[in-house]
Amino acid sequence: PAILRPGRFDRKVVVGRPDVQGREEILKVHAKGKPLSEEIDLKQIAQTTAGFAGADLENLLNEAAILAAKAGRLFLKQEDIQKAFIKVGIGAEKKSRVISEKERRITAFHEAGHAILFHVLPDVGPVYSVSIIPTGSAGGYTMPLPEKDEMFNTKGKMLQDITVSLGGRVAEEEVFDDITTGASQDIKQATKMAKAMVTRYGMSENVGLICYDNDDDEVFIGRDLAHTRGYGEGVATAIDQEVKRIIDECYAKARQIITENRSVLDACAKLLLEKEKISQKEFEALFETDHVVL
Repeated sequence: PAILRPGRFDRKVVVGRPDVQGREEILKVHAKGKPLSEEIDLKQIAQTTAGFAGADLENLLNEAAILAAKAGRLFLKQEDIQKAFIKVGIGAEKKSRVISEKERRITAFHEAGHAILFHVLPDVGPVYSVSIIPTGSAGGYTMPLPEKDEMFNTKGKMLQDITVSLGGRVAEEEVFDDITTGASQDIKQATKMAKAMVTRYGMSENVGLICYDNDDDEVFIGRDLAHTRGYGEGVATAIDQEVKRIIDECYAKARQIITENRSVLDACAKLLLEKEKISQKEFEALFETDHVVL
């Protein structure tokens, strides 16, 4: 704040993250000098890398080039870029990690639950790939393929995002009548989004169009220790109740959809256990062969 006060740095130029067209152009720049196979589709890569900055895209292609070199090839394939994306965006796949058959089965149903909700809910899909190969600290992943970048998020889409986040936990309960710690990050993400809807974006009728988020971008170390709440106990209770209501309603929606599509859940988990990773085409084919209620 002291540096940016009037008379010092008066002009601010905000450089946001690139949209899908910008990412495609950036990829073309960093692809120069790298021999690409004809199958590589930079437009599709741009679609799957929503939120990536220019440096992330450069890192993606450099990582893909390293993978091609390790494979003894003089050109990059689509497979190299997909592996690089997983490593850069999610975490390196650890095929060497030994996991029990029980854990593999739990992960397969967990990821199948996420994937079904991505496919059925209109504003969050479609699914690009689903995997039960461990990556980083996660047992697997479900990767969506956003069809377009949008400047504003809507209440409906945010509710769908929360619903998708809860799909793994719902699938575990539906199949195993038990729950694991595997959904901890999903629950954290869903809670954070629900709280932002209530306290920052005014998306709760009960709480109203008031910003109760006191994050003023303070950068000093220890700010959380001195952080004071700018509202009373009654408002705090109302916020907690609204966050819980949003989570509960999204959870019920996730359970309804997964229950209605139980045959797809079973088929997807079975296919994942056989192949470990399935593509968009393979996943969507499950809906064509089974009776699905949308």
